[in-house]
Amino acid sequence: MITITTSENKKVYFASDQHLGAPNAVASFSREKKFVAWLDSIKKDAEALFLLGDLFDFWFEYKTVVPKGFVRVLGKLAEIRDAGTPIYFFVGNHDLWMRDYFEKELNIPVYHTPQEFTINNKKVLIGHGDGLGPEDKGYKRMKKVFTFPVFKWLFRWVHPDIGVRLGQYMSVKNKLISGEEDAKFLGEENEWLAQYCRRKLETTHYDYFVFGHRHLPLEIKLQENSMYINLGDWIQYFTYGVFDADTLSLKKHSI
Repeated sequence: MITITTSENKKVYFASDQHLGAPNAVASFSREKKFVAWLDSIKKDAEALFLLGDLFDFWFEYKTVVPKGFVRVLGKLAEIRDAGTPIYFFVGNHDLWMRDYFEKELNIPVYHTPQEFTINNKKVLIGHGDGLGPEDKGYKRMKKVFTFPVFKWLFRWVHPDIGVRLGQYMSVKNKLISGEEDAKFLGEENEWLAQYCRRKLETTHYDYFVFGHRHLPLEIKLQENSMYINLGDWIQYFTYGVFDADTLSLKKHSI
């Protein structure tokens, strides 16, 4: 478990679901500039930054090739990391084929499963959120196929010009991948990530659960001293999480 203690006037930031590359280059470029502006605004007081997946709408790392584009956000992340601020990246369902590019090129650790952190003595479980809880069954089956080593090996033999175009098409058109059905509030009792959190609390206490994936900014009180927070997205809401002193809450980026 990694422990983070913020210095005076420092904060920990969280963001998720930028989906850069979708639905087209023009719309993506506009959102990328907004996200980079936000990164620029937080870099002076950020003790750490958590990116909770789906930064890209599609991402596949061949052995020597990564998808074209996204130079502004990658450059800004490199700048922040080179200045000494830790950045933690959790893969989402759109960038689950991430390998070691971020680790080698940007010195940013990449996580494929939820992880426990202690931030200012608060226990926090952090992840993208896909495939957790009692629902999401169709996606769970599909994820097993997509992460199967033989499938990844076969896809790697597809020429990048074809493979990336195919992946981008599937990311937008396949509802199981695109998350079209995920952006509907189900009610606090029916939210499957909230149900997942409540089940975790039966065996282990967490002060905060922080996830993305749902594309909805949510703050759901689970118990007197436990909260589930969903970060929303950078497509419609432009929301993010900030841990200031001993409290984690949602904020909205002023556009």
